[in-house]
Amino acid sequence: MRTKNYTIHFLLLSVLLLLLFFVNLSLGSVAIPLKDIFSAMFGEGSTKESWNVIIINFRLPKAISAILVGSGLSICGLLMQTLFRNPLAGPFVLGISSGASLGVAFLILGSSFLGGVFTLSTISSWTLPIAASLGAFLVLTAVIIAANRVRNIMSILIIGLMFGSLTSALISVLAYFSEAEQIQQYVFWSFGSLGNLSWTEISVFTTIYVFSILSCLSIIKPLNSFLLGENYAKSLGINIKRNRNIILLITSVLAGVITAFSGPIAFIGLAVPHITKLVFSSSNHKILIPAVALLGGIALLICDAIAQLPSSEFTLPINAITSLFGAPVVIWLLLRKKKIFI
Repeated sequence: MRTKNYTIHFLLLSVLLLLLFFVNLSLGSVAIPLKDIFSAMFGEGSTKESWNVIIINFRLPKAISAILVGSGLSICGLLMQTLFRNPLAGPFVLGISSGASLGVAFLILGSSFLGGVFTLSTISSWTLPIAASLGAFLVLTAVIIAANRVRNIMSILIIGLMFGSLTSALISVLAYFSEAEQIQQYVFWSFGSLGNLSWTEISVFTTIYVFSILSCLSIIKPLNSFLLGENYAKSLGINIKRNRNIILLITSVLAGVITAFSGPIAFIGLAVPHITKLVFSSSNHKILIPAVALLGGIALLICDAIAQLPSSEFTLPINAITSLFGAPVVIWLLLRKKKIFI
């Protein structure tokens, strides 16, 4: 692994992340000067009371959520691309997102023929995250059981894709028997959103995020060894089955909680690891894990700023922005520099 000093890289990315964080707070249907943002955040209060409410209760949780979601999805994508040694692997390749979507679909679409209790339960702000988490947990359990029964890592990838197809089919059946209003509600959820979290939900999200990141840092050596294949990892004394399950568990929990709180957000987890490898020219996970976390947060803050349509009351779906503006950037980078460290 390369030992190049990346201090300047990390310093510049950290400054850029901080700058975009405050720019994101200032943008929206109401433009708020940076001076008032600092005043509201550090206890002095802005010149308008309504701005304090907007910043503290809406924009600050949304900006924090963007950083957590962007960095979390990027780390999940890096773990999957390393484990499967496949550049097309992403955070949702195990079917975890589809499982979360199925949980939400049962809640929203299932009320047509599963009883009115589902409709009443949608009153709670925690209901959708809980339903999504249960769906993701069921798929996670099935994937872990399958992973312990097969030896070929590619079989796990195929099983994950099959779980995704199965859950998508069940969602289609539910949608067929649902009313137009219910289908519209589910479609809006599937667009993804960063602005619906309370401070309590942010706290829960952050706790799971920090635990997942610390778990990633504890398996840097196995991750680096997986790049050269399982036989090489065995020669280093790596417990393949144990570390594979740890990687699957970290990815599933983190991707599942992100989908539960923010909906399925595409592109970030697939593309940011590639961008990071092109920028840093390294395959060492000691460098890549913090790097993808920073770049993932930066990428989603930029996409969220675009989606807000500054000075407009409209907000575009974050899912559309991540793919619409992100995919051409990745294509351009790949055309300029074809080598990717996998």
